[in-house]
Formats: sequence, structure tokens, C-alpha cells
Amino acid sequence: MSAARRCTLTILMLLMLAGQALASQISHHRFHSDTLQRDYPYTLYLPDGYHDSGLDYPVIYLLHGSFGNDRDWMTRGALKKIADRMIRQGRIPPAVIVMPGSRSWWVDGHNEPAGTAFLEDLLPHVEFVWRVVPKREWRGIAGLSAGGYGTVNFALERPELFAAAAALSPASYYPLPPTNSTAREHPAFLTPDKRFDADLWQRLNYPARLDRYLGQDYVVPLYLSAGNRDVFDAVGHARRLQAALEVHQPGQVPLEVFSGGHSWRVWRASLGPALDFMFRYLAAPIPTR
Repeated sequence: MSAARRCTLTILMLLMLAGQALASQISHHRFHSDTLQRDYPYTLYLPDGYHDSGLDYPVIYLLHGSFGNDRDWMTRGALKKIADRMIRQGRIPPAVIVMPGSRSWWVDGHNEPAGTAFLEDLLPHVEFVWRVVPKREWRGIAGLSAGGYGTVNFALERPELFAAAAALSPASYYPLPPTNSTAREHPAFLTPDKRFDADLWQRLNYPARLDRYLGQDYVVPLYLSAGNRDVFDAVGHARRLQAALEVHQPGQVPLEVFSGGHSWRVWRASLGPALDFMFRYLAAPIPTR
């Protein structure tokens, strides 16, 4: 048994002995984003015993898909049920999970600077308000579809921030999104005259970040998944991404193919394995300093 999992079991036993109610909490929050000049919404998962444990926690940022919102992972992704079960079973340590909302594809697109807001506003806010360890070893990022696109971009652009990542059916399409992708009708990539901006897509997509990422020393282990009947060929695009990263981090870019399409069925099935994978690399809770 790993040190992280021994720590998890010890924490849970102490909480039970102390008579704490083992009930995770879901809440919805907003704060003012200077970058966006509006409120930034996010949904928050706090693990069992958070308020009285005397611990600081690892944090996972879990991103939604195109035209989604911060509540999708709760209402459609079974996040609470899956995280509660995995923590109870000792498969992952107690963790804080932040599910932010974005009007963009997690990029500084034509409609708003969502990438900058995520990095410069949301992360500092979470680390100031909630008891999470503000260091790379305790910070992970994951997302589905457009959120997987954002996850890959953030991990490659800022590898010093994230110790692990997971991209579920990532919409990291190369060289351009397929004609049936919502990227082609999303305000993030539409010019003022409502045309899809192919040049912007290519400037923001992961290949534009690859050389810099491959040339530095940080490694962000990345779990990939996709459905075998995905209408956007997410498996094919994920294989291309996997091949591009494998040279930098052999054995740390697994791809799991599920039965299904570009759907919540696949993303719910992927979430548990994604969390399992990330917590091979993320640190466990530590006493509050």
C-alpha cells in the first residue's frame, strides 16, 4: 500500500473515532474576477470532515465542456457519488474539487480571456479561501471535451503548476476541429463577423505549446480517455496527442477507450480511473500549518 493510501485510511479512521459526520458537501460560489470584470462562478466539493480535520488538502480543478457550466459535473457527471465512494474505499485521499464555469473554451478567445482568468484569478482565490496546499504536488487538473482541451493546454503551458492531469474525450483536434464540432460556433473562436477563426484555433491548440513543453524538465502525467463511437474521432486525436507526449514521459500518457460516444456515459465511466491515475502523483492531505 502506498504512503498516500496509508495516510488516507489513517485520516478516515481518525475522523470516525472522533465522531465526525462523514458527509461531503457541495456548494456554489462566486467571486469578482478582475480579468473578466464580472463574477466568476464555481461549484465546490469538500470532502468528509473538511471543517474539523485540521488538514490542508490536494485540489483538483475539474473543467466542463463546450457551452456547459460549473454545475455539470454535479448534475450530470455523478461527481459527488464517485468521489465519496473512492475516498471511502481508500482509493484516493480526501480532496477538494473545484468545478469552475467558463463562457469560453478555457482560452483567451474572442469573447473573453478565460485562460488568464483561470490562472490569475481562480487559482489564487481558491488557495486563499479554501484549505488547499498551494503547491504543485497537491494540484491537479482534469476536464471533458472542451474542458479536456483546456486541461491539455494548461498542463503544457504551465507544467510547473500541475502535478497530474486527465483529459476525457479531449477536444484537442488537429489541425482543426471537425465540421460538426461546437468549436466552430462557439464565441471563443468566432470573429466579429461570426466566422470561425482557424488561425486562432491553431495558435491556441496544444501543438503550439509542444516544443516548449518537450524542451523543459517538468513532466505532467496525463490520463486520456475516449469513447469508441465518438462522432469527433476523439480516440484518433487522443492517440496523436499521446504519441507527441510519449517521448517526454514514457509510460505516463495512458489512453483508455470506453464503449460509447462523446457522452456523459463515457465521462462518468472515465472519472474514477482518471482520479485513480492522478492520485498516483498528487500528494495526500497534510496538517494545517
